[in-house]
Amino acid sequence: MPDLRRGVLFGIAAYTLWGLFPLYWPLLKPSGAVEILAHRMVWSLVVVAAVLAVRRHWSWFRSLVRQPAKLGLLVLAAALVTVNWGVYIYAVNSGHVVESALGYFINPLVNVLFGVVLLRERLRPLQWAAVGFGALAVVVLTVDYGRLPWIALTLAVSFGVYGLVKKRANVAATEGLAIETLVLFLPALGYILFLQTGGQGTFAGQGLGHALLLIGGGVATAVPLIWFGAAAIRVPLSTMGLLQYIAPVLQFACGVLIAKETMPSSRWIGFSIVWLALAIFTYDSIRTARAARRVRLSARTLDHVVT
Repeated sequence: MPDLRRGVLFGIAAYTLWGLFPLYWPLLKPSGAVEILAHRMVWSLVVVAAVLAVRRHWSWFRSLVRQPAKLGLLVLAAALVTVNWGVYIYAVNSGHVVESALGYFINPLVNVLFGVVLLRERLRPLQWAAVGFGALAVVVLTVDYGRLPWIALTLAVSFGVYGLVKKRANVAATEGLAIETLVLFLPALGYILFLQTGGQGTFAGQGLGHALLLIGGGVATAVPLIWFGAAAIRVPLSTMGLLQYIAPVLQFACGVLIAKETMPSSRWIGFSIVWLALAIFTYDSIRTARAARRVRLSARTLDHVVT
């Protein structure tokens, strides 16, 4: 299977699983968001180590240690994904599933802004229009919520930077996640032991089923991160932005249809503006990609005629 097609399938699988997480995190109550996050870190490392052990693939570690720049990027990625998952778990378990979906809806627009600010890219007129509508939506939703939608903005920015860092690091999916989870393992394990010895931990006091669900949280988050890492190094950033819509659509459906979160008319207006921005952005991306493809085909045809 060509690398691009494989990357697209990895991306679809990762975003679909992420989109269904609002159904999983409430099962872990009465565990708090930080305790769930700590268990996610610990058990994710166990999963990744098991995958590497089965593959008998450890030679990469020595060469990666000799590349401090890549190690630094992976440490930064670990910090970013910790913030992202912590806020996401808190949002789902505190009744803010719809706002968390908003964060992933506006993430493609945040990626466009990163291109301008960090990569000095020049935006096309329709891209500017999409960003403008996205900013308007944030204003409308700020008025609706009575506060800045900090959950959505934190999720959008942290995950946007995480994807950019992973792209720059260019480390294979499982190996990159192994370093990320290794960085987080000792602090997470220390926090879990602190809770357990203080009688505040839930791992051993809520029955075997609850303990298995906490362990499963590490498995369920490690797998899509591996898939995402595999997609990020194979798929153009623009295509990843399109695939990314899968997760917030599923999250939004979970929040409205299953969690029955309140959606006043002003909130629907805000989300409608976001969807309009994404429609403009998607149309522009597809049109630009098709134009570039026609140019490449014309160049190949001309080369063939000349030769």
